[in-house]
Amino acid sequence: MRIMTKDCVGLHVEEAGEGLPILFIHEFGGNHESWEPQMRFFARRYRCISYAARGYPPSDVPESIDAYSQQIAVEDAIGVLDALNIEKAHVVGLSMGGFATVHFGLEAPERALSLTVAGAGYGCEKEFEDYFRNVSLEVADNFERIGAREFSKIYSLGASRVQFQNKDPRGWQEFADRLATHSGKGAAMTMRGVQARRPSFYDLETRLKAMKVPTLVVVGDEDDHCLQPGIFLKKTLPACGLSVFPKSGHTLNLEEPTAFNSLLAEFFAQVEAGKWGERDPRALPGQIMRTK
Repeated sequence: MRIMTKDCVGLHVEEAGEGLPILFIHEFGGNHESWEPQMRFFARRYRCISYAARGYPPSDVPESIDAYSQQIAVEDAIGVLDALNIEKAHVVGLSMGGFATVHFGLEAPERALSLTVAGAGYGCEKEFEDYFRNVSLEVADNFERIGAREFSKIYSLGASRVQFQNKDPRGWQEFADRLATHSGKGAAMTMRGVQARRPSFYDLETRLKAMKVPTLVVVGDEDDHCLQPGIFLKKTLPACGLSVFPKSGHTLNLEEPTAFNSLLAEFFAQVEAGKWGERDPRALPGQIMRTK
């Protein structure tokens, strides 16, 4: 189906199943089809929704950078729920989608049953902040100059993608082939407008400490620039759990679909049972052993 955002951008939306809703938000290197292993698994018990972000065909590809930002990405996610008459949903995002999920919790906590933030953190580390912004603009230029079909051959072999290729060559090839079909213009505008300009998690510390939505953070142990931001979220968010997948990179939901689905299923079950609360105040971070 197709919905219209408040600024009249058409978004392609797909859904399957019935029950409590799950909204899946894809990463920069993926699209709505990247969630197929989760759509198939969770549609047995849930109403699953996936959509192509603006800039990702068959959604519209606005030409102006002003049509792309982290705030707009969150508004689009909320707009999808509004269009489907969904009051609250489990929100699951990977990488770029994980950032959108965090901001969803900050902007509209009342609309989230839970938040799953997977593989999110690129650009957050202060020592790499300038490098990330500069390399993001370089990536944008490459997508625009040579197109997704050619640049995907480089981008799909990043340091946190080769784990997927080594484990599942066929699955990785599907990821690379899908990346090659992206809009060069849409990828460039997304990289410039969203990725290169979004705030670091560390800059949001005060707001994050006040955000009490049940949250699960998932990172791969070889996704180096997401590890420390993931630990930061664990220590900062009041109702947050952290899972680290061993020998894993960035594309977690595709690289380890069985483990990812099982982890989410247990998380959802605990949230729905009211068992995923804030950290016990007795679990003092500074205490090593109790003496009295």
